[in-house]
Amino acid sequence: MAIENTVRRNLPGSLETNRNLSQWLDINTDGTVTMRPGKIEIGQGILTALRQIVAEELDVNLERINIVTAVTALSPNEGVTSGSRSIEESGVAFRYAAAEARELLLARAGAKLGVSIEQLSVSDGVITSRSGGSVSYWDITDGDLLKREATGDAKPKSHMLYRIVGTAAPRVDIPRKVSGAPVYVHDMDVPGLLHARVSRPPSYKAELVSVDMDDVRKMPGVVAVVRDGRFLGVIAEREEQAIRAQRRLTRNAKWKEGPTLPEFDPRYLLKLQAKTDVISEKKGAASSGREFSGEYTRQFLAHASLAPSCAVAKFEGGKFTVWTHSQGIYPLRAEMAPALGVPAEDIVIHHVEGAGCYGHNAADDVALDAALLARGALGRTVRLQWMRDEEFAWEPYSSAMVVKTRATLSDAGQITDWQMDVWSHGHSSRPGRGPGSNLLAAWHLEKPLVRAQTANPPLPGGGSHRNAIPIYDFPNEKVSNHLIPDPPLRASALRGLGSQTNVFAIESFMDELALAAGVDPIAFRLRHLKDPRGRAVIEKVAAMAKWKPNSRGDGANGRGIGFARYKNGAGYMAMIVDIVLAETIRVTHVWAAVDVGQIINSDGLLNQVEGGIIQAVSFALKEEVKYDRERVTLKSWDDYPILSFDEVPEVEVALINRPELPPLGAGEGTQGPISAAVANAVFNAAGIRLHDIPFTRERLITAMA
Repeated sequence: MAIENTVRRNLPGSLETNRNLSQWLDINTDGTVTMRPGKIEIGQGILTALRQIVAEELDVNLERINIVTAVTALSPNEGVTSGSRSIEESGVAFRYAAAEARELLLARAGAKLGVSIEQLSVSDGVITSRSGGSVSYWDITDGDLLKREATGDAKPKSHMLYRIVGTAAPRVDIPRKVSGAPVYVHDMDVPGLLHARVSRPPSYKAELVSVDMDDVRKMPGVVAVVRDGRFLGVIAEREEQAIRAQRRLTRNAKWKEGPTLPEFDPRYLLKLQAKTDVISEKKGAASSGREFSGEYTRQFLAHASLAPSCAVAKFEGGKFTVWTHSQGIYPLRAEMAPALGVPAEDIVIHHVEGAGCYGHNAADDVALDAALLARGALGRTVRLQWMRDEEFAWEPYSSAMVVKTRATLSDAGQITDWQMDVWSHGHSSRPGRGPGSNLLAAWHLEKPLVRAQTANPPLPGGGSHRNAIPIYDFPNEKVSNHLIPDPPLRASALRGLGSQTNVFAIESFMDELALAAGVDPIAFRLRHLKDPRGRAVIEKVAAMAKWKPNSRGDGANGRGIGFARYKNGAGYMAMIVDIVLAETIRVTHVWAAVDVGQIINSDGLLNQVEGGIIQAVSFALKEEVKYDRERVTLKSWDDYPILSFDEVPEVEVALINRPELPPLGAGEGTQGPISAAVANAVFNAAGIRLHDIPFTRERLITAMA
């Protein structure tokens, strides 16, 4: 008896978990195409790139394509928009979905015109037969066309035929932003809108002793004052009334605190019990030569979004509707459900853009806050925005890290043994990452949910160990990751995760070893690097910057290089910086060579690299989360300076397009190379080796001493 094979084939990208074509696309009778991505726009230009991919595969003009922003009631579940994976996951899904939709339309057209598919061509949705006759997509489509499971059999176009992919298509998200139109969740306004605020504990483990709520209820405009355990909130008719009520509620609350935070030095990590894994080990010929070592650190780092997190929520008929700038609306919905005591199906979450964040800031937390308070709003819609001091004190940060390196250098100037040890907390506490809750308010309720343990994404992407394995070729190598599970401060994903610190350590140490070997830093890297694409970006950036081998700075001016392949499997980036050294470090010029495989939107890619470079300079020079033994001490931008407009360096970027290769993410690859290049430039200028990020004036003075 024959046994039917019921195993379904694997589909490309996010099609694998969202297999129905109608989840992704509609071909409409009005001459338009509707696309529904599960990935969301956070300023990286992803919706424009996805639109180009669909237009290319369908052979229609970009203007015909409309995009439906992600909503749990309609969009494919693509998890979280993170890790520079949107083109690899959503882009590939749309490419194959659109290619299959085109084949289905061609099959209908061939039947209608009485010709084979091979005789048909398409231009802006009009299908023409070589023997005469034509019909448009819009004439032959209907509601049933895409109501089927994708097969993955349709072959996408050859890159040789591209006319839209690879061009600098205008960003679809920019016009409304630059014109000042209401585009962000912060701008939302509906009839009868109420405003809310939350009064937080003063520190992580503070215990609420007492609170006078009656005093706050009497204030003008106050609609409700809410207490659920340690969760305190107010709802008012106007925003300024909510702010005044929140401040009164905060003054009326009495808390018990204690010294629960570690010393303000990342090396506290070295004193804690860790789970150790060897993540790379190579044993070749016995090594001999001079031995060298280094130690590199980074403090906790904040997302520091320019506007505090915000959400809008409505509770009606036992169901919630939430508007949020979360980067993962489906995981957020799953985690909000137990905190609200309803099934996930009773929560509909709409994505609305926020004011900028690459990583897990407080967007998810404020969504739960708004929903909790919406229950007390008698069916009216509630807008809740965090305050600046609240955002700084309570958002999840990127973990502090310590990296130790050791290497053996032969008499011939070759690294014969490389060892590296990384200490860090986990780098993800996003919703949906394991048992327990990652939402702040859920821990403060009368019946609190168990706080989820901070997770570490596994390799090859990695978390604390992202980019810890060198891309260079060493005969002997051992890389170990020492994970400390319970961070003293909230820790989660921020642009690049552990790669910034790991690449900073690797590339700084490579410069130190090059100096010991008496070899130019670029020549030293190329000596240890076989990967041709890696070599190409290093050689390209050296040519761009007119690198002079073995040149030294003059005490004030210096130049340095940094290089990495992000996640050891994504984009290649090599960067050279020029700095001026005075009381502080000023980065004046950055050159970058970038290879991310096939380029979808050249202008969008430049936006990502240039923006990433500027943010990375700010990370390297200025940013750190300050705290004492009881609480985070950040209150305002005075406590957390970022790079200002007049400090932005001149940036030049060269893109190496490889249309025959898969496209790779670009947004997160800049942080490590820039940090290392700046440190290397400081040494080039004045012989000062910086081992601790950020490179503040105080650390510069310490290094000089």
